[in-house]
Amino acid sequence: MVGGNPQHDAFGFRTWRNPGPIAEYLHTGRLGRFEGVLVALWTASFTIMGPEFINLLAAEAKRPRIYLKNAFKILYYRLFFVYILAAISAGILVAYNDPTLVSVFLTNGGGSTEAASPFILAMENMMVAGFPHLINAVLITTIFSAGNTYMYCASRKQRRPDLLMCFPLLSLLSLGNGSSQALTWLTNIITAGVIIDYIAICVTYIFFYRACQAQSVDRKTFPYFGRFQPYSAWIGLVRECLIIIFYGYSSFIPWDVSNFFTHYTMLFLAPVLYFSWKIFWRTKVVRPKERTWSGRGQ
Repeated sequence: MVGGNPQHDAFGFRTWRNPGPIAEYLHTGRLGRFEGVLVALWTASFTIMGPEFINLLAAEAKRPRIYLKNAFKILYYRLFFVYILAAISAGILVAYNDPTLVSVFLTNGGGSTEAASPFILAMENMMVAGFPHLINAVLITTIFSAGNTYMYCASRKQRRPDLLMCFPLLSLLSLGNGSSQALTWLTNIITAGVIIDYIAICVTYIFFYRACQAQSVDRKTFPYFGRFQPYSAWIGLVRECLIIIFYGYSSFIPWDVSNFFTHYTMLFLAPVLYFSWKIFWRTKVVRPKERTWSGRGQ
């Protein structure tokens, strides 16, 4: 930003002035920029997936009340530095109308999506030799780590139809022509699933809070407790519901069948799976007074 690159170009916040910090989407003017923020919000919903998987370690961790507490606290710092600062840096380094970004993500040019990483583009634009390869190595390491995590989680999640295990095969669509379109479809489906996942987390916590209130359990006696509750859970629930409802509104302007189904398939599938499980196994919703607290002293 201050001229330390090979071109000695002190670009500062140039991309925030021209073309600007927020891209227009579907419409122009303020409405278009607002829609641009919404698109960024939906993309962020996809990238934020993963932190909730820490909960799966609770049943296998040797001392979950200590290790999980520390893990969640560290997670807050990682979210700030890895996600928020990285997003700000990407916006500073690369303009949203960069030709490579436009070719890959907007016009479905079918180009290499990994080459469209804003950090790789920034290094190439500033002619920094070798650094793009380092970024690629980091991305490969991240992908490998994420794959291990999801494989671990899939082996622990037994309450799902085996048919859903075939979903990863859809990723093979990215090997054909127009891989950008296939990647967009997969991203839309996965993002909707992530949002529904966080909706379930908010609902679960609200029921947990009601059980604490009904049985006079002081949450402050737990090693870790949420603050500003249950208001935070309700705010998160309303926010996520609004996101999932308006998530695919672009499919209506104009009407696009494939776009509609890739955005809203999970919205229709999740209730079907939930009620099918309830009906098939004849389970019921646990009342606040019936909630058990085994293992509180561990």
